[in-house]
Amino acid sequence: MSKQKQKKQFYMLSLGCSKNTVDSESMAALLHKAGFSGVADPDDASVLIVNTCGFIEGARQESIGALRELADLKSKNQLLIAAGCMAQRYGSEVVAWVPGIDGVIGTRRWMDIVPFVRQLRRKKHPQPLYHLPDEATTVGQDEKGVLRTAVHGRSAYLKISDGCRRPCAFCAIPQIKGTHVSRPVESIVAEAMALQSAGLQELVIIAQDSTDYGHDLGLKNGLSHLLKQVTKAAPDIPWIRLMYAYPGYVTDELIETMATTPQIVNYLDIPLQHGHRETLKRMRRPANIEWVYKTVEKLRVAMPDIAIRTTFIVGYPGETDEEFDGLKQFVQDLQFDRFGAFTYSYEASTPSATVAWQVPEDVKEARLEELMALQQPISLTKNQQLVGQTLPIFVEGHGDGVSVGRSYRDAPEIDGMVFVPGELPIGELVPVRIDGAMVYDLTGVVV
Repeated sequence: MSKQKQKKQFYMLSLGCSKNTVDSESMAALLHKAGFSGVADPDDASVLIVNTCGFIEGARQESIGALRELADLKSKNQLLIAAGCMAQRYGSEVVAWVPGIDGVIGTRRWMDIVPFVRQLRRKKHPQPLYHLPDEATTVGQDEKGVLRTAVHGRSAYLKISDGCRRPCAFCAIPQIKGTHVSRPVESIVAEAMALQSAGLQELVIIAQDSTDYGHDLGLKNGLSHLLKQVTKAAPDIPWIRLMYAYPGYVTDELIETMATTPQIVNYLDIPLQHGHRETLKRMRRPANIEWVYKTVEKLRVAMPDIAIRTTFIVGYPGETDEEFDGLKQFVQDLQFDRFGAFTYSYEASTPSATVAWQVPEDVKEARLEELMALQQPISLTKNQQLVGQTLPIFVEGHGDGVSVGRSYRDAPEIDGMVFVPGELPIGELVPVRIDGAMVYDLTGVVV
């Protein structure tokens, strides 16, 4: 490949969550507008960008490993940029960990990727350049006219806000992303309309805390208001999925909006993190357990077929046997349709790091295994209850004569799958009669 052609090409590696993927897609869109083209092989690019994740230790090690691999292979004509969460959180430390990085740009300044690349190219610097905001800088003010979406076939994530103002003791997101900033309603609605015009079948609404949407805009029940505007403006998107609702902020109005709007699938992700009051207090999370019981009941009364997903942390500092038993009872009582569980990750810069008693690693792992084993029969029973029902399935791929898709009960990348004989059209919603159930997945046949 000629050096001139290579000069206008970039390689983007996106790590971490779907919210990070949206930022990567937005940076790529800006580079495309500036005349660059994306390539799948880093050897073909002059600009190498790793959009890093810095949330927990495992994610940091993955990001460092990816940067080191590119740094070892890059030529003198290539630029290596560390972007995103780990870059924002650790700044100059990232360069110490990975010699060979040319520039570091924080997650709150993704919109400056093009001038940052140009700045790096104009002059060779003896030290890497940094583009990290001061404390007053937030996102959502100048998005350079690009969509804040990540499109995968006919499904897409749409980010409605960034940052977080919650005080969770274990979480570094407010340090990384800053406080919560809602994007304008009109921008989100316009993006939904554009996605509808492109034939989108599923729109996944995401934010660090979607239920906080509109707080900074002076909106009461802002998420409900936004959903009404989106569904009115884009009535032909059949599935709209809501992710990451904060405990205590799932209002009666939001439940009513979900229950009375056919486009909004009966699925809600509420990351609860624990089920014992004392653990939640140390986590600086909402500790009103009664609210959870009442709200889950409200959701199931309003939408009897709703799938409720949650997330738990086991082995949080100070978690006693009694508290873990309380979490297990909580899981048994509420019979969640889906959940993910993780062991606590020590984060030195968060308040949880100062808790005197850190749970031993072997205890964490044993508790994680026990909790997941507790959930498996619950999940299997939930799936068995679907046998004989006909559900629309969003087809995502096929091979060896079998198609793979998702029901409304399954969010992209994190939940179960439905396996159907035959090669069905990818990106379409196809009616399937469920004829078999496994712990996490289903089988069925086309109706």
